[in-house]
Amino acid sequence: MQSNFKNPKKNAAEPQETAIAVLGWLANEPDMFSRFLALTGVEPAQVRNAINEPAFLAGMLDFLMHHEPTLLAFCEASGIPPEAVAAASAHFSPPGLASGEY
Repeated sequence: MQSNFKNPKKNAAEPQETAIAVLGWLANEPDMFSRFLALTGVEPAQVRNAINEPAFLAGMLDFLMHHEPTLLAFCEASGIPPEAVAAASAHFSPPGLASGEY
């Protein structure tokens, strides 16, 4: 299903804005949103509160980052470049061993 979601900002510089754009896009893609919920175990009723949790945002952004076709579909629909999604994902994700920040 193709979405009509368009973000008026072509380059969401802030990680929070990118995460909100991703959630808006997912909400307009029922099959994709169902897949995301199934993979994360989050209930639809929990999403409203979860959006305030950095771990939820990290998981949502990782959902896109780990499936290139999904990432590219979001980027095409929103006009947000993949680099902005990667930056937002890095912002909300805890540091890993490769970061040197453990």
